[in-house]
Amino acid sequence: MSQTEETIDFIISWVDGNDAKWCTEKNKYEKERIGDDREERYRDWNMLKFWFRGVEKYAPWVRRIHFVTCGQVPKWLNSNHPKIHVVRHEDYIPSQYLPTFNSHTIELNFHRIPGLAKHFVYFNDDMFLIKKVKPNDFFVNGLPRDMLALQPVVVKPDNTMMAHIFLNNTIVISKYFNKRENVKNQPLQYFKIGYPIKYFIYNMLELFFPLFSGFYTVHGASPLCKETYYELWEKEENVLDQACKHKFRSKEDVNQYLLREWQKLKGNFCAKNITKDFCYFEVDNENAKLIDTIKKQKVKVICINDTNSKIDFETVKTELQRAFEIILPEKSFYEHN
Repeated sequence: MSQTEETIDFIISWVDGNDAKWCTEKNKYEKERIGDDREERYRDWNMLKFWFRGVEKYAPWVRRIHFVTCGQVPKWLNSNHPKIHVVRHEDYIPSQYLPTFNSHTIELNFHRIPGLAKHFVYFNDDMFLIKKVKPNDFFVNGLPRDMLALQPVVVKPDNTMMAHIFLNNTIVISKYFNKRENVKNQPLQYFKIGYPIKYFIYNMLELFFPLFSGFYTVHGASPLCKETYYELWEKEENVLDQACKHKFRSKEDVNQYLLREWQKLKGNFCAKNITKDFCYFEVDNENAKLIDTIKKQKVKVICINDTNSKIDFETVKTELQRAFEIILPEKSFYEHN
């Protein structure tokens, strides 16, 4: 059965970190801020409209867009559009986890969204379509397109939390999968023709070590299956429950990449070099390559990650908005006229 427009949904999660009411609510949990609560986690770049314009122009086949929010809805958004489903946290996240300011809680409960398709693609609000995509860029015959690549967990001295989280994912994975047996059972998924050469090399080197040390994770649009969520919640309810109880990101969490790796290790995916049509950028004061990629539409999907608190925020925001206006100047039907 071929993948069709009726079977794939998009999910995008969004928060307006400038909203006074939301900030007041978040400040009530000051004592629980033991996790990641950096300004960059929440500040709004005012580029959400370009995400919707990109979907309308480059992915008109999507069945439905589930817009996940704590209750905030931009004034310009046409929430009455038949493809838009505004999903508030209380609509799907169990009450014992609310309110939450932890993206992991939001992501680990997506399978509970009413009316969500069995197959969906999850976007953070910093991931944009800038070129035409097809359903089979994300799923083939119901299988997520992804890349199975091993890579040791790497620690960034200025952000050790993600290393902890990726290690937590790996610990869960190791309970259910033996690395050498998994490679033996699906060698062509590890050594797929078309993968980047460096990941062939990484996978070869990893064969010398019997245990998983980590995975290459793409901070991009994630093709996911609801059945993966159900299976992991059944097997690791305690781990997921503990992560969801944290009001803010914590080094004790697991995250949604655990679901992607689970799909791949079970062989429930279609191998593809997903770096070919995707570029990841960390915003800086100088963004010439990023701007050029947008204007010339060099790839299909980009991620513009906000990790730098020292940038000239307003100047960079204006620069990026102007670049998007060049390729997506017209309002979409997802916007009020």
